[in-house]
Amino acid sequence: MKSKQNTLFQGDQVKEALKHAFVKLDPRVLVRNPVMFTVEIGTVVMLIVTIFSFTNNSQGSFGYNFTIFLVLLLTVLFANFAEAIAEARGKAQAESLRKTREETPARLLVDGKESSVMSSSLRKGDIFLCEAGDTIPTDGEIIEGIATIDESAITGESAPVIREAGGDKSSVTGGTKVLSDRIKVMVTTQPGESFLDKMIALVEGASRQKTPNEIALTILLAGFTLIFVIVCVTLKPFGDYANTPITIAAFISLFVCLIPTTIGGLLSAIGIAGMDRALRANVITKSGKAVETAGDLDTLLLDKTGTITIGNRKATHFWPVDGVKENEFIKACVLSSLADETPEGKSIVELAEHGIGKLTVKVPDGATFIKFTAETRSSGLDTPDGLRVRKGAFDAIRNMVLKAGNPFPDSVETRVKTVASNGGTPLVVSQNEKVLGVIELQDIIKTGIYERFERLRKMGVKTVMVTGDNPLTAKFIADKAGVDDFIAEAKPEDKMNYIKKEQQGGKLVAMMGDGTNDAPALAQADVGVAMNSGTQAAKEAGNMVDLDNDPTKLIEIVEIGKQLLMTRGTLTTFSIANDVAKYFAIVPALFMVSIPSLKALNIMDLHSPQSAILSAVIFNAIIIPLLIPLALRGVEYKPIGASALLRRNLLIYGFGGILVPFIGIKLIDLLVALFI
Repeated sequence: MKSKQNTLFQGDQVKEALKHAFVKLDPRVLVRNPVMFTVEIGTVVMLIVTIFSFTNNSQGSFGYNFTIFLVLLLTVLFANFAEAIAEARGKAQAESLRKTREETPARLLVDGKESSVMSSSLRKGDIFLCEAGDTIPTDGEIIEGIATIDESAITGESAPVIREAGGDKSSVTGGTKVLSDRIKVMVTTQPGESFLDKMIALVEGASRQKTPNEIALTILLAGFTLIFVIVCVTLKPFGDYANTPITIAAFISLFVCLIPTTIGGLLSAIGIAGMDRALRANVITKSGKAVETAGDLDTLLLDKTGTITIGNRKATHFWPVDGVKENEFIKACVLSSLADETPEGKSIVELAEHGIGKLTVKVPDGATFIKFTAETRSSGLDTPDGLRVRKGAFDAIRNMVLKAGNPFPDSVETRVKTVASNGGTPLVVSQNEKVLGVIELQDIIKTGIYERFERLRKMGVKTVMVTGDNPLTAKFIADKAGVDDFIAEAKPEDKMNYIKKEQQGGKLVAMMGDGTNDAPALAQADVGVAMNSGTQAAKEAGNMVDLDNDPTKLIEIVEIGKQLLMTRGTLTTFSIANDVAKYFAIVPALFMVSIPSLKALNIMDLHSPQSAILSAVIFNAIIIPLLIPLALRGVEYKPIGASALLRRNLLIYGFGGILVPFIGIKLIDLLVALFI
């Protein structure tokens, strides 16, 4: 998937696009683009005029009319090529995916018996086995076991990932490979509806629908086209009044130059390229609307763990109670953590052995390890000689100590509050139901995350951290990370309620999730990004899937969406500004002989009416291929305010759109004048 192409135009893709540029001349295809469809009609009319002028010069010479016809044909072909090259880049990605989606054998389980079948015969609800070396035949969820999976065929990343039953990392994708262990998988899709099948259809553009903004712009462009039909028709009586006969070639050329052919020819390519850029960021979008909406987002919900923080809390300090020796306390901390396989437990042992304590503790003979449970909210160790060490949540240990009739020091309660208010997680340690001290765990905030949130703030996006931590801890991390708001002690319904509240205020909201409990919120959000490693429910609920399982990818998606909107807006501005300049090229040249006062409007001092018309239509044609790289690559996005961005684009593309045609048409006129 991540076979990123460094060049916009590759030889095989250009050949394919050139072929499809002619195929798209079919009026049944081109009618979806009203602007270019009218240009094609004008081209057909010019073909008839050209044939007529072979024997009759009343509508101009054969060479002049043929040149106009040829330039108009190239205008349509260039527009078709822009769309075709964008589609070809997607089809190249689809071809690499097809190689992944090959027919593979599957070990089907029926009533406990194993049989070999082909992947195409698997149905939703079937169960199959996979062991080290097997290719996973189709999409599914692990219902038993744990395995290391090579997903490089899908994500392009060589590093293997862990997938296991019973969690939010249980989903597996057809075409990936099991590297170790053994898993039992339940099929979650019907044949032809797998993740890869959907990806191929989306990448090829077969299921791409125009977005609401794209449809609205198409209607606007069609409106402009209709207006200029009326404008050009009214020139006929004006020409008769001025005793200036206007040829059909002049009418059609003026019409084609005045309608917004530049954006009309590039509009579809811009939309396809937006989805393609998302794909190259390893994000599968279920619709172009999702990418477009990402560019207009107001609010972004992000999980704290794994997104803002590295995901594993680490022990950073031991706080013994007054009167308890530090080494005695650290030893108790280690004893309570020796059986703790969590990253937090391991970090306590590591801090004791290699950090503060420099203390190595051996497991006492005959010791019994007490594992953490949701009921006791503590873990520890018991020894045959009566030693009982516990480590756990503040209230769990306090209840245990008070129940045994021992005092609970006020200093410990103060320390717990201090640790929590500093964004840490306090764990209280006791020995034989007597408090020894507090272990401080801290979430490590990811490097550079503050700057990324600052970048989003400049884009006008509000960031919201979602966490299960208490409000004190949540506030500390939110302030340190630079998020605008937070939801503490969050439950699934809290996310949903927050999204609804924002939407009721007219805001567009995005969130990222990977678990079944995230599915309702993912479905409710305007942009829901599901992790590829997440559950099938999450992937079905969202309108985007992140193949890299990178929780910070939302930030990149927002930038891609804004770049898409900005590219469309700037090229529309450039196209309309172009029309102004072309108007001053053709109209004065047409009438300045019979109406000398119009010569003052012939700013470019063009050679003749014929050279003016030819120069304008030639410029109108060649500007489309010149802008194709910009349409595919996108206008560079910078996180500045909306008003500053508008001023910048109007200055560059508005003023530039007026200036460039004046220069281009004049240069072309100088060349054309040599041959007339």
